[in-house]
Amino acid sequence: MNDGPHEQATTSTDVAKLASELAANQSTRRRRVATKFLLAAIGSIPWVGGFLSAAAGLKADEQTARTDDIQTQWLEVHQEKIVELGETLVDVEQRFETLGPAIEERLQSEEYLGIVRKAFRAWDSADTKQKRRYAANLVVNAAGSRVCSDDVVRLFLDWLELYHEVHFALVREIFQNPGSTRFELWTTIYGQVLPREDSAEADLFKLIIRDLSTGGVLRQERDTNTLGQFVRKKPLRKRAGTPSTLESAFEDTKPYVLTELGRQFVHYTMNEVVGRLESRET
Repeated sequence: MNDGPHEQATTSTDVAKLASELAANQSTRRRRVATKFLLAAIGSIPWVGGFLSAAAGLKADEQTARTDDIQTQWLEVHQEKIVELGETLVDVEQRFETLGPAIEERLQSEEYLGIVRKAFRAWDSADTKQKRRYAANLVVNAAGSRVCSDDVVRLFLDWLELYHEVHFALVREIFQNPGSTRFELWTTIYGQVLPREDSAEADLFKLIIRDLSTGGVLRQERDTNTLGQFVRKKPLRKRAGTPSTLESAFEDTKPYVLTELGRQFVHYTMNEVVGRLESRET
């Protein structure tokens, strides 16, 4: 059963009070840091201010709140998301605590606050809870880790908005099992039955691989020398005759790995799913 409009309006005020509640038991400096972060996060989502104003108006006039008008319906639509936003902000702030006081200077920097604003805009536009979790992970990891520059972190936020869950499923699988072929990727994620080569499923699978390859997230595995330079493959001897069919969308000879940029993307966004980035072996 849905809560009544008055009850929803009361719940919505949790976001408005979030800064003071989180800062209640913190030092003055820590309170200032938390407030800067929260203002950057909440201020980046345009509809939050309108929601709080509308909810306050309904609370002030309970008779109007009972009217099934467009404003009330709009509040009901956004109620679940405003609650999730509050839960995300509390979770992120609690995870900041585990990183210690060393991150306070980082949290107050305009460069980082710019990342927070962009991350919560991506959070707001995400069409799945998993994507919103990735955005929250990036906010935390960008505060406590400097594996790459802030410009690259902003690129990762662009990737969150550009790619879909079907893309991220392949990224997770390749991170966990580097060197997987297309056949292994398909059977692990979707099952043993292969679709026809001319099917929509095969077309989509090839599109996902192509998107991530041209986007710099994954590549075919190559040998490197001691300087990290890619070594040319020895040309294979051509077999007699020309094959009568094109290469399968599910071929099983070419292993795929994440690029180094792709590994950093996993570190910043999916560390709760696949574990933190391991150091590269030499």
